[in-house]
Amino acid sequence: MATVDLFAIGNALIDQEFKVSDAFLLEQNLQKGTMQLTDGATQAALSTNLHATQTYKGQAAGGSAANTTVAFAALGGSAFYACRVGNDDLGAIYLAGLSDAGIQTTPKSVSDGVTGSCMVLVSPDSERTMHTYLGITAELSAAQIDFSALETAKWLYIEGYLSTSDTARQAVKQARQIAKNHGVKIALTLSDPAMVQYARQGLDELINDGVDLLFCNEQEALMYTHTNTVDAALAVLRQKSQYVVITLSEKGALIATQDTQFNVAGRKVTALDANGAGDAFAGAFLYGLNADLGLQTAAELAILISSQVVSQFGPRLDLNDYAKLLTTLQKDPA
Repeated sequence: MATVDLFAIGNALIDQEFKVSDAFLLEQNLQKGTMQLTDGATQAALSTNLHATQTYKGQAAGGSAANTTVAFAALGGSAFYACRVGNDDLGAIYLAGLSDAGIQTTPKSVSDGVTGSCMVLVSPDSERTMHTYLGITAELSAAQIDFSALETAKWLYIEGYLSTSDTARQAVKQARQIAKNHGVKIALTLSDPAMVQYARQGLDELINDGVDLLFCNEQEALMYTHTNTVDAALAVLRQKSQYVVITLSEKGALIATQDTQFNVAGRKVTALDANGAGDAFAGAFLYGLNADLGLQTAAELAILISSQVVSQFGPRLDLNDYAKLLTTLQKDPA
């Protein structure tokens, strides 16, 4: 297997996107802006209800770390994605999407079972609320992962959603040890406020004795650190990671090392759908670091690409658009 820059581990999910009303979220007892796990029967009932009463916007391959990996690869990085899909039509669609982006996978990823799905409910304020049936990806374990590419990778990337799975956490533990043995840097995202609220112990296990780069948004940062200000949260997160990136929605992002910190302004856009924006930010930022563009440029690229993702429906851009945006930034940094 060829050497890759990025080795990522995450859930494999097919997104079904709908425009919904705030009233619908209340009726379904869904907490806006978070991800809720469910079973197959409940997911099917919700899907029927959504198709009958709300506005369907389409289907797309998703999964947080996968979205990040696609952004990284589409910008020019090489990547491997470790996941688990079912031996079904959706699983084939999912792996084909990764292949189209030039991302390496392994036949081990395919198992008997149902590929996971996520109902992405986009409210009028562009916030995404997710109702997820993990399917076979709930049982992701080291048995589905070919770790050989990790030994020569530059980065290991872990999504916080894996905190809910005992077998996935064990796989991450093995990946972390391989990374440490081979000098591979480790990046992790907290992923979702619901993970911080309901799977805190699992997140702590994923972070273990620390990471090299930690991504989170403002709400996740405050919840995880039990603080009331971003500065106070940052002081705690610096004890967990060499680099800390806190995204601040339309206000941009806070980038911090152990010695310094700075803010990068956001870009004014008409927000339609926040689904995948944070994932794209992480992928572009990782690409910028890996390509030695510097922290400032990496952050500017991440904000540019994530602002385009939030301006459309769906968690990913057309593959050619990532590189076009990089070229745009290089020509006109402003």
